[in-house]
This record gives sequence, C-alpha cells and structure tokens, in this order.
Amino acid sequence: MGASRGSKIPDVLKKYEAEILAEWIQELMSVGARKGLIKETQMREECQEFLYLFSNAVQGGNLTNIQSAEWQNVREMLSSVSRTRSQQGFTPSETALFVFSLKQPLFNYLRQELSQNSTDLIEDIWQATTLLDRLGLLTIEAYQKSREEVILRQQEELLELSTPVVKLWEGVLALPLIGTLDSGRTQVVMESLLQKIVETGSEIAIIDITGVPTVDTLTAQHLLKTVTAARLMGADCIISGIRPQIAQTIVYLGIDLTDVITKASLADAFLTALKRTGFTIVRPQAK
Repeated sequence: MGASRGSKIPDVLKKYEAEILAEWIQELMSVGARKGLIKETQMREECQEFLYLFSNAVQGGNLTNIQSAEWQNVREMLSSVSRTRSQQGFTPSETALFVFSLKQPLFNYLRQELSQNSTDLIEDIWQATTLLDRLGLLTIEAYQKSREEVILRQQEELLELSTPVVKLWEGVLALPLIGTLDSGRTQVVMESLLQKIVETGSEIAIIDITGVPTVDTLTAQHLLKTVTAARLMGADCIISGIRPQIAQTIVYLGIDLTDVITKASLADAFLTALKRTGFTIVRPQAK
C-alpha cells in the first residue's frame, strides 16, 4: 500500500522531522555508532541528509519499490555511506544499523498519530518496517561490494609485488617466482617480464621456480607460455630451481621442456646466462 491509499508515514515524516531526527541520532550514538570510528558531526550530517532524502522519496507515494526513480537519491547516498563505513572499519551490521535504527523514532510518532486506529497503525508500522528493511539490506549489499572491490584491488597489487623482475647483469634479467602459478598470476608475470625486456633490451631472462612448491601440468603450461612470449620479444629464457622432486614430476607428467634451458639453481642459471652474453668470470690469483 502506498501513500495514495492513506498511509500516514509521509505526514508523520513532515510533521515530526526535527523530533525524529533528534531521537534517531540519539539512538545511533547510544547503541550503534562507534565514536572512535566516526565523528558525531559527520553522523549528524549523514542522518540529516538521509532523513531529508527519505522523506522526499516517501512523499512521492511509492513505499514499496526502492528501485524506482523516486528512490535514486536515497540509493546513491546509502551506497556512499556504506563505502565510507567499510573504509572506516565498521562491520556490515553496524553499517546497516544506520538505517535500522530509524525504525523506533518513526514508530513512536506513528503510534502518536494513529493511537485511535489500531488497524491503520499496524498497517503503517508493517509498511515502514518492510521499507526500512529493504533499505538496510541495500546498505549491506553496497558494503559487501565495496569490500570486494578493495580485496580485488589488494590482490592485484600483491600479484604485482610478488612478481618482481630484477636486472642481474647487462642483458640478463631474473624473475623469481614464489607460490602457485595460476592463470591470473601468469598474465601478470608475463606482462611484467615483457615490459622489462623492452625497457632494458635484455637477451636472457632467468625464471627461478625455487619458491614454487609443486609443478603440475597446468603450471608447466603457464611457464612455457611465458617462455614463448619472451622469445617473441627476442629474449631466451632459462628456468632455474629444478629440484629433484620437481624434475621427477615433470618426467612423470610427460612435460616437454627439451627446448628450454633448465638449471638446478639460480647461480647455475646466472653463470650460463653470463657465458651466453659473452661475459666470463675470472677468479683473481692470490698474491
């Protein structure tokens, strides 16, 4: 049922706006707001803005569909509040409380206006409950979406940090890999390596897998893709860190690495790379 069928919710919001706002803020500060995470002035400003937008939306007569045009400003504000709360350290429950705590003040003044008509009072309280519940769920969804975006961004940053390409010598790069090599990480590895090859004009790239716990068929395929991409950019690859158990696994799986130079350690790979680029290491004679 909307306002056009006799709901008192729009009238109560207009008539008791100041009183509802004061009681709502008091309710938030006493049971839901963590003062260490948000200033009281910010809380008051957000409550005042939301109540204004909420009241305007309700005056349009649509008290059931919060996805309609009348509720756009309310939805946008709640999304903004949810993002801010997630950054400030609020939990999802504390974020949703911003909306849910409006129920009690609104119910108080609905009872005051409809004290002589229990049927209308029950109907309006139920309608207000349903409406605020939907808005509260909206804040939780916006909160979760914001957290997921932060987590995804952090994962991307960690991927970039976990795939450093270092210049060991003139014309020689090293890419030490630690952890599992999946499709997403392979793409980052490949992009980082190719970019560094272009920047330095290197001829040799050492991919060290000492820190990769296991090598299965999929991991080997990812490595071969990276080697192929580097070759297309004019750089040969050496894979180092082939431990005995990994060597056995590669043979058992039938993975063909015959076209790729492999070494047991990074030191061996570096020595091979120096020889291939024309450098030699000479031990100085003792005097």
